[in-house]
Amino acid sequence: MASRAIDLLITYRIVRLLTTDFERQEAFKYGIIDKNGKVLRPYKTLETTKEKRSYTILHRFIFNLKRILKKVGLGSRFGSFAVALALMLKENKEYEQHKVLIESAVISYLKETKQYDNLLNEQGEVKPVYEQEPFMTCFGIDVYEKDGELYSEDQYEKL
Repeated sequence: MASRAIDLLITYRIVRLLTTDFERQEAFKYGIIDKNGKVLRPYKTLETTKEKRSYTILHRFIFNLKRILKKVGLGSRFGSFAVALALMLKENKEYEQHKVLIESAVISYLKETKQYDNLLNEQGEVKPVYEQEPFMTCFGIDVYEKDGELYSEDQYEKL
């Protein structure tokens, strides 16, 4: 049971880092990354404990993931998070029982940090209904599977 709690805590941290703009990250404040997440100062050049804590292995992984998601054009940030959650749930079916809890935690965090309304506005208009059933719905966004890949409804519409 303790490992599941730890897994949920790690998942929460990952999703929280994914939902936070680069400009709001501690690593940005210390000049380690730029507004696009590009590394300005490699880890080996960091000197203070605060700098090192703001740019851990987890941070580097998430920053790289965010930059990759942006490059492949997953649409809105909310769509990106929906695909990320769907990928995690596809990989390990045991997490499906925690899907609502994960979504609730992310949405609560977004509301607390006043990002939720902006993300909803980013999402835009209601999308058309497709012939294919969605693989899963995360954060109210349909995620579709095509050729073994997962796409948010924004991205799927462009295929």
